[in-house]
Amino acid sequence: MQKTLQPAGPARPSAAEANEAIRLLVETRVDGEWPAQAYEFLLEEWAAASRKDISADW
Repeated sequence: MQKTLQPAGPARPSAAEANEAIRLLVETRVDGEWPAQAYEFLLEEWAAASRKDISADW
């Protein structure tokens, strides 16, 4: 069973942290199974953080 990284509190991870979590998930796949649910969760975290980062630049 795959473990997914959960935010420690109400704050979401930064885009870089979410990206690193995605890389870790991809690199540590077990038994050739693709953990689609965990991957989708991390993509949503990354997308939310990316939007936040872009908004901060404006």
